[in-house]
Amino acid sequence: MSTDSNEKAITPVVTLSALPLKSFSRGESYASADNRVADAIGLTKLGATYSEVPPGKSGCPFHVHHGVDEMFVILEGQGRYRFGDATYEVRAGDVLGAPRGRAEFAHKLTNTGATPLKYLAISSVATNDLLEYPDSGKLMAVSDFGTDAEGFHFIGRANTACGYWDDEPDSAD
Repeated sequence: MSTDSNEKAITPVVTLSALPLKSFSRGESYASADNRVADAIGLTKLGATYSEVPPGKSGCPFHVHHGVDEMFVILEGQGRYRFGDATYEVRAGDVLGAPRGRAEFAHKLTNTGATPLKYLAISSVATNDLLEYPDSGKLMAVSDFGTDAEGFHFIGRANTACGYWDDEPDSAD
């Protein structure tokens, strides 16, 4: 194990089943238990999260990142992968791609089995990201994305947009 006075302790090897999971649930449709594996092994340019999603639930809404590529490796269970206008039945051993940047790459993974859907979500790392949620029309802009840092965080809808110069003072100050 390596430590520096300004860094937290890291180890290059973790066992997924031994990681403490942080659980959340929202309404009838969303729930998961997760651990940011990349943080535990000291990675800074590659993201990886281990997730367990209960039957009938999804870990997050249908979305696309404009700054982060994602890949999901299904470890156990089965699910439905909604990707753009298509859906795919997935199971253990499948690898799913979610490229960044366009609404047609929006994605959502839902557990359709009777046991927890367990997967590893691997991603590029971007300090700043813009997420688009096509089902709800929301946009989310974040800085310090994927960290515990207190950065900029805004969620809104495109139909409430304003012009660049709207409400700016007309003075040289």
